Amino acid sequence: MDNIRFGVLSSAKIGVTQVIPAIQKSSLCTVAGLASRNFEKAQSLCKTLGIAKAYASYEELLADPDIDAVYIPLPNHLHVPWSLKALEAGKHVLCEKPVGLSSEDAQNLLSAAGKYPFLKVMEAFMYRHHPQWQKAKELVEAGEIGELRTIQSFFSYYNDDPDNIRNKLEIGGGGMMDIGCYCLSLSRFIFGMQPKRVCGMGNTDPIFGTDTLFSGLLDFGGRSATFTCSTQLAPYQRATIFGTTGSIEILIPFNAPVDRKCVLIHEVKGSRRTYEFDICDQYTLQSDSFARSILDDLPVFTSLYDGWENMVLIEKCLQSAKANKWLEIA
Repeated sequence: MDNIRFGVLSSAKIGVTQVIPAIQKSSLCTVAGLASRNFEKAQSLCKTLGIAKAYASYEELLADPDIDAVYIPLPNHLHVPWSLKALEAGKHVLCEKPVGLSSEDAQNLLSAAGKYPFLKVMEAFMYRHHPQWQKAKELVEAGEIGELRTIQSFFSYYNDDPDNIRNKLEIGGGGMMDIGCYCLSLSRFIFGMQPKRVCGMGNTDPIFGTDTLFSGLLDFGGRSATFTCSTQLAPYQRATIFGTTGSIEILIPFNAPVDRKCVLIHEVKGSRRTYEFDICDQYTLQSDSFARSILDDLPVFTSLYDGWENMVLIEKCLQSAKANKWLEIA
């Protein structure tokens, strides 16, 4: 086998507009099918996107032996249930972040995946695959900013649509689940460890019940990461990494554009260098990485254990805000 045949569970916007076109650009992957509970919609999308086969149900897609792997962009509360069903059907799984609704959810998937050692399961944190983040980690590990001390990140957009899944608490809506998870993930990615304790504070929408503004402080044993995320602020994103002699600033850390170069600014001892990265699609790079892990039987780039750790951190931050105190990470 030299090409992974993907089936997509649902007609979610992120899949249709970003991930499916990106997978189709990969030489290692083919989007072979798409399933929707609305069969006519599935047929229409397959025709528009050039996908060979439409399915009237997720179960029908999972039963097809011509599908090797599934991409799951379903609402958060369905991530683990359909990942489990995909594994039971013998499919590799690329699942959107966050991996579940809770750390228990993530633990259940982690335990279940252990029963299928020849199947790959990966949480789709696409930003980690972009060259700008690879370069940032390389610079930090090479001591190019001195000793790593603190990270600051910010991620926001404005969405007050009551029908949007991001504003529905019961299915995993809210700022921390949707975008705060990136701030936590990048901090852990750069520090290479889980923080010792966390402190959070946030505002809750009186109608939705979701966190619409959340800020947190992570203690990495005397080193720190601070972040703010919001679903009801002007759109903005930025990440800055500080060391004892320098800093790294990533101008578009998460939604890296596919039509222009990304920029990383490295300052050290008064000297400033700007890195520009060739235009690329981080979703395609993610697809390539996942496909290569299947084809060459390699570990996936972002492990399920990493996904579980991130869910633990999301929970602790939200619990800290409610308790109004620091919470330890076991």
